[in-house]
Amino acid sequence: MNIYLYLLDTLSDWEIAFITAELNTGRFFKVKGEKIVIIKISHSLNKIKTMGGFEILPDELIENIKFQKDDILILPGADTWMDAVNDKTLEIVKELLNKNVIVAAICGATMALANKGILDNRKHTSNDKEFLKISCPNYSGESLYVDELVVTDGNLITATGLAPLEFSYEVFKKSNLFKADTLEAWYNLFVTKESRYFYDLLNSLK
Repeated sequence: MNIYLYLLDTLSDWEIAFITAELNTGRFFKVKGEKIVIIKISHSLNKIKTMGGFEILPDELIENIKFQKDDILILPGADTWMDAVNDKTLEIVKELLNKNVIVAAICGATMALANKGILDNRKHTSNDKEFLKISCPNYSGESLYVDELVVTDGNLITATGLAPLEFSYEVFKKSNLFKADTLEAWYNLFVTKESRYFYDLLNSLK
């Protein structure tokens, strides 16, 4: 399994922060010492600037990646998803969903998928159904819109930009890198802010 992060200008730093931190450190993985390298891909090899002002250099062009079944492609939110430079990426995403690659999209990325008709036949969520209809003239999947923070339908994960924690939780479940009780304790710690889950988290690693 490989994990890929798509880069584009104005990338919403906070929406992927849990994912990048936990996958990079591996501190709660069920296999101690396992290393996961997040492969940074984009429509060009030029560095991008995140919404927070950080510059990131892609590792590879998305069209050069040979995705395999159960790989994970993370599509973060950004204000530039509707730019034409991402059209090729969205066509690739269509193909990947049919090949059982896991696609996880949050915030602005869900809008781009909607506008390309990619959500018309799958349960999904976004920032708001009415806003999606107004902003995405090609969208016709409103009957499958689910008013939840995050929705998983097969190998597609979609989330509102208000739910980076819930989004990360669903991505982690698909990754199979964490024991179930570890992941539950991790999630509950951040949701409830109760210290007992910190100890549950530590105990789950024994």
